[in-house]
Amino acid sequence: MLWLSEVLMQNHDLQSFQELLELVRQRAREGERFLSSDVKPPFPDTPPDWEEQIEAAFTSPMS
Repeated sequence: MLWLSEVLMQNHDLQSFQELLELVRQRAREGERFLSSDVKPPFPDTPPDWEEQIEAAFTSPMS
């Protein structure tokens, strides 16, 4: 299971929500099968629908 909090803790160099989305896509392409959006991303550009966008990036990693 891919926990969003774990991704954020392991990647302190992320600067934006868009960078986070790309990392989530990458992890899905590498074979992660489940995702838990257990924390809200701390970026200024995090949109109100952040959970939906992260889910979409995870379920459609080639987009």
